[in-house]
Amino acid sequence: MAHHATPVLLLAAAIALAGCAGLPDERLAREALKRGDSTTAEQNFRQLADLGYADAAVGLADMQVASGDPEQLQKAEQTYRQAMDQSPRAKARLGKLLARKTALSQAERRETAQLLEESFEAGEESSLLPLVMLYLQYPQDFPSVNVPARIAKWRAEGHIQADLAQILVYRTQGTYDQHLGEIEQICARNLAVADVCYVELATVYQKQGNAEAQQKLLDQLMAGYKAGRIPAQRVESVAQVLADADIGKPDEGKAQEMLEAVAPTYPAAWVSLAKLLYEYPGQGDTEQMLGYLEKGRAASQPRAELLLGRFYYEGKLVPLDPKKAEEHLLKAAPTEPTANYLLGQIYLRGYLGDIAPDKALEHLLSAARNGQINADFALGQMYAQGKGIQPNLVNAYVFSQLALPKNTPQALELAQRVDQQLPPAERARAEQLLREERAARGAAAPGTPQMQAMQTQ
Repeated sequence: MAHHATPVLLLAAAIALAGCAGLPDERLAREALKRGDSTTAEQNFRQLADLGYADAAVGLADMQVASGDPEQLQKAEQTYRQAMDQSPRAKARLGKLLARKTALSQAERRETAQLLEESFEAGEESSLLPLVMLYLQYPQDFPSVNVPARIAKWRAEGHIQADLAQILVYRTQGTYDQHLGEIEQICARNLAVADVCYVELATVYQKQGNAEAQQKLLDQLMAGYKAGRIPAQRVESVAQVLADADIGKPDEGKAQEMLEAVAPTYPAAWVSLAKLLYEYPGQGDTEQMLGYLEKGRAASQPRAELLLGRFYYEGKLVPLDPKKAEEHLLKAAPTEPTANYLLGQIYLRGYLGDIAPDKALEHLLSAARNGQINADFALGQMYAQGKGIQPNLVNAYVFSQLALPKNTPQALELAQRVDQQLPPAERARAEQLLREERAARGAAAPGTPQMQAMQTQ
């Protein structure tokens, strides 16, 4: 009968072989991670993971996820899978990683739900919120799941994540503004244990115009950040709320002050600063904005490449240069749907010389399936007009219908015109394709800073 060595025996063997010097240590790995020494942290995590330690494998995979690199994300998925039989935490992390993917098949969505359900039942509270997001986004995959009833049950059992899930339901249903009082109560009592509540409370106070409560919240947030209790990412998300004119009267000065406080140690904030100056030119000049952007690019931030590509595409702040726009947008395209939309426009309009319909189609479709409704409108036009391709009224119908929530006269006119031109014999197939496309995309892809903050809670 074969015997398998346990991690303890493997470590003992490693000690015997290596002596006491240079042994892998999970505590050292986590301390190295805190002080920013990722090389030492990865080395220790990897050695322990190779010896069969599930917690170390999770630590290694977490580092791979934090990198944001698509290749590292694939490695993280493999690492979590290897550890998940031993660790509910690995199962939870894998479920959350899969839930963030933008192109999951129905089988993958069901696997993700199962991973999150099982890890939640094993005590991993953090699995609840992404599980609810999955159920809300793809209701057709889980017809037997009554989301409101389950949230009510979880809230009655005292799960904090269930309170946050209720806020998520209000967001996706478009009833957030009708429940501001309840959202304030939920987040006021959970602020110490769920820092995403800073984003929600900032949103509530911004909508209410409650400057006194807002200032008190911001003071608490920045004190928590300086004490190391609250991550810079939360400060950035709150700053984005303050700068959003669609939420309430913007406070762009305060937003800039907060972003400048975290940017030296959190490079993503440099990009948010550049975007802020782009939207509010009174906060700084073009040179300052480009300086922020260059710091973001130096830290390999895809959003920085997107913003710079957009500048060259528009030609307002820097000279119009489609070739430079393409160069920067291609760097951002793997993770930024807007970059794919702009690339689609460059190729569709022949900005580089000739119309490139195949490239336009590829990038516009990617953008549309990742929540860019402008890309749906562009695809509807492309198929209706036959610009660079054969006209296809079935496809034009699908994308023009998907563009209707854009709610502009142009989108409405396009949808009506295609609907009238669609041959009766083709209508059933067009409607079936529309149902399939909607089902594949889901219903509530996160896009706002608040929804993204929920994802990372």
